[in-house]
Amino acid sequence: MSKLNAGAFEFVPGRAFVLPQKSQTPPPKPPLERPLQTEAPAPAPTITLNIGGSNPPATPKPAPAIVPQLKPALPPSVSASTTPSQSSSPAPPTNKVFSTERAKTDTTSIAKEVQAVADQEVLKDLFGDVKEHLNIVFIGHVDAGKSTLGGNLLYISGGVDKRTMEKYEKEAKEAGRETWYLSWALDSTPQERSKGKTVEVGRAYFETSSRRYTILDAPGHKTYVPSMISGAAQADVAILVISARKGEFETGFERGGQTREHVMLVKTAGVSKLVIAINKMDDPTVNWDKGRYTEIKDKLTPFVKSAGFNPKTDITFMPVSGYTGQNLKDRVAKSICSWNDGPSFLEHMDHMPMVDRKVNAPLMMPVSEKYKDMGAIIVGKIESGHIRKGDSLTLMPNKSVVEVAAIYNEMEEEVPSAICGDNVRVRLRGVEDEDISPGFVLTNPKSPVRAVRQFEAQLAILEHKSIICAGYSAVLHVHTLSEEVTLTALLHYFDKATGRKSKKPPQFAKKGQKIVALIETALPICVERFVDYPQLGRFTLRDEGRTIAIGKITKLHDDRVDEVTEGLAHVSVAA
Repeated sequence: MSKLNAGAFEFVPGRAFVLPQKSQTPPPKPPLERPLQTEAPAPAPTITLNIGGSNPPATPKPAPAIVPQLKPALPPSVSASTTPSQSSSPAPPTNKVFSTERAKTDTTSIAKEVQAVADQEVLKDLFGDVKEHLNIVFIGHVDAGKSTLGGNLLYISGGVDKRTMEKYEKEAKEAGRETWYLSWALDSTPQERSKGKTVEVGRAYFETSSRRYTILDAPGHKTYVPSMISGAAQADVAILVISARKGEFETGFERGGQTREHVMLVKTAGVSKLVIAINKMDDPTVNWDKGRYTEIKDKLTPFVKSAGFNPKTDITFMPVSGYTGQNLKDRVAKSICSWNDGPSFLEHMDHMPMVDRKVNAPLMMPVSEKYKDMGAIIVGKIESGHIRKGDSLTLMPNKSVVEVAAIYNEMEEEVPSAICGDNVRVRLRGVEDEDISPGFVLTNPKSPVRAVRQFEAQLAILEHKSIICAGYSAVLHVHTLSEEVTLTALLHYFDKATGRKSKKPPQFAKKGQKIVALIETALPICVERFVDYPQLGRFTLRDEGRTIAIGKITKLHDDRVDEVTEGLAHVSVAA
């Protein structure tokens, strides 16, 4: 019989086949009887790790006494997780289970915390403990009361003393402009005071107990929109001033009014928070009427939402009176306005969330103004980084090497340094004022801003009376720069239904479309990609006094060939 298989036939030559004997096979073992399962099986063993989580790790539970000793001992965390839960408590929080997604969020949060601490340390090293600084721009239709509101804010916060304001009041009375005296604190030129229209962006500075503010008073007239864009590019928060007087709100909000265009322009300029001050509530036609306030609020909300602002987080409505100062510093009395329970204007500004500052990023300061005063002086807002007296910097796009001779703050006081968000005047050494233009950028020589002549950008066509084709020219407004550009090619269009880019280039673009275009300038301009530096990568296109399109830069084309050509221009080969 085969030793390998006991039940096989045995074959021996000369013998017949013999069936295998049954006695040689061992009897089968009886089947194991298992108890009926009445409970759910225990979960599979999982090893739990907590990497950078906010919750402290759970203390391991001791293993129950009923576990048999024959099983191999497991780590405490594993044995605790394998034993079935006796209580009906929920499963352990998911942030303790190790996963790649969790690791990403945890490392990001750690990096943010470290960055915030580092930024605070830099601020303390530079200044000690200082008040936070906000740049606010007043926008709105012409005659909405922007300059009057700004002038009264300066007066009640102590930015302008009583004697100066009495002098303005006397001069305004003599000129027959008795109610305009508050606006004269910001409208300084004779032309602005005689006509009551702001032409250039007015600047002023005031402090409260918790913050410092720079006021930028933008012109409301459609002729001076380029000035308004340069003012909005330097702001962190926009104050949209609306006149509640019968007829005035409707004129500003209807097609052709500046309310709509200003909201779109400040969003494009990078302002993320909007405070809508419904002004002239003390007017006899309004008289703090809640119905009028609600009517204006209901009309404005859908439009502002369509411009890209979130009504819940980015927008605040408040009724004010710029001329009488009610609800600016102190809340309006219940006897005058019983339905308003919100904070006053300055209360809200002092407690609103602070904007993010890139203190440790490379220095970038677009030039908004320049003049000559014992050397070249430039004015602008520091978009990122910080600056110290004596720094050696580069002025792009000319690549001029300059030295910081002095820095002046909003109060015309000389300071040793300034940080991101500050509006400053800088005296430069090593360059003449004739060689500087608004739109130049003061930058760090180690990582300078890009200077290009061609770039690709996504454009949203807002309005145009006809179609836009390749070769179309318009005026580009980016940060403080305005430059004439040409759309040399239309590369793609975005399908409205799917949102995907087309493979073939479109022949033309019309109102309401989104396209990708190649834009070219005559001279190099200082810009960056939107994803790297949003403030230097978003722009507006204007033509014939109207805003044609808004856009963001997606790709920069280097001028390496031109640099090589210029470098070889003066090379001579000796025979």
